[in-house]
Amino acid sequence: MHLKYRLLAVLYIVITYATAQNNIGHTTLNLVDNTRNRTIATEVYYPSDVAGDDVAVAMGNYPVLVFGHGFLMSWDAYSNFVDQLVPQGYILCFPTTEMSLSPSHQDFGSDLSFVASEMQALNSDNTSLFYNSVAPNTALMGHSMGGGASFLAAENNANIQAVVNFAAAETNPSAVAAASNVMVPTLLFSGSDDCVTPAGQHQNLMYANVGSACKTLISINDGVHCYFANNNFNCEFGEGLCNSSINITRATQQSITFAFLIPWLNYTLNNDESSGATFANTLETSTDISYLQSCEALKIDYVTRQTGIEFFPNPSNGIVNYNLMSSAIGGELKIYSIEGKLINQIKLSHPNGMLDLQDYKEGIYILNYATETKVYSYKLVKQ
Repeated sequence: MHLKYRLLAVLYIVITYATAQNNIGHTTLNLVDNTRNRTIATEVYYPSDVAGDDVAVAMGNYPVLVFGHGFLMSWDAYSNFVDQLVPQGYILCFPTTEMSLSPSHQDFGSDLSFVASEMQALNSDNTSLFYNSVAPNTALMGHSMGGGASFLAAENNANIQAVVNFAAAETNPSAVAAASNVMVPTLLFSGSDDCVTPAGQHQNLMYANVGSACKTLISINDGVHCYFANNNFNCEFGEGLCNSSINITRATQQSITFAFLIPWLNYTLNNDESSGATFANTLETSTDISYLQSCEALKIDYVTRQTGIEFFPNPSNGIVNYNLMSSAIGGELKIYSIEGKLINQIKLSHPNGMLDLQDYKEGIYILNYATETKVYSYKLVKQ
């Protein structure tokens, strides 16, 4: 089953994007943010006709991907993203700040945002290696802490066109809260067996709160936290403390990830309609993931195909009705505040009923409903 994902990724690399460059250039930039009196060292990888350091960028204009690393993880743990995405025609930037035991999530988010804007500025700088090589399309990306920081960076940010993250972690300030002000296409990946940033406490809340009209959350069956990246001692040690049994290989998890990520990026940043169709069709046919999606552009009716459960009316004055399909009866409902605090948990043992939330304060709440096989997330407005 997993072989098809490896073959699909190879087809994208070898056939579909035959014009992509096969060589990877690298440089280190020290970008100075004068408003914060801060230098942001950034490792940059880009398409080139000759592999090496500080070699010329291959002729063309390439979208920029700015990637935030995980807690105590170096950019070189993400060489898998370099190997897969740069040959597709993307410039991949890794800010190397906030790698201490006590990182500032806010500063890291600001660094991601600054690097994105500076790469666009370098396109107009005739002394820059990237002069006339940067396309006006940028995505913010990240893993774990960097995934949460990508939401902080994307909040109310008119300079970016997409957000992608992998096992994103809640941050301080809150990535969940910041997601409500992210209006660009958003793709979240999670792992069903992630014990470091469990989806129900992290990615599901972010997905439910994302303000974009096109958002997708992909949960990889048996997927774990660290396998989105290459081997990294700090990540593996942390995950090993809570997960003694892993039922997927790193290669399989990454193959599944890139089979979805590459066409999504090409559709979102390069307006490739065939890639959009590939992404949507793979979502519907894959047996190695579950997903949530709300996206008119990709023509996926997530409400009728995916949920099996509805809460209404929304907004509500506190009296909330629910309907469950037979396959969803008997699950547990957890109600969280917008800040991610667990407010209540309720077993739903009947196909329909009513919730009394009249004593709740006005505001936004996240409803997570978990069955034996799936977790569904909703954003409910209490008036």
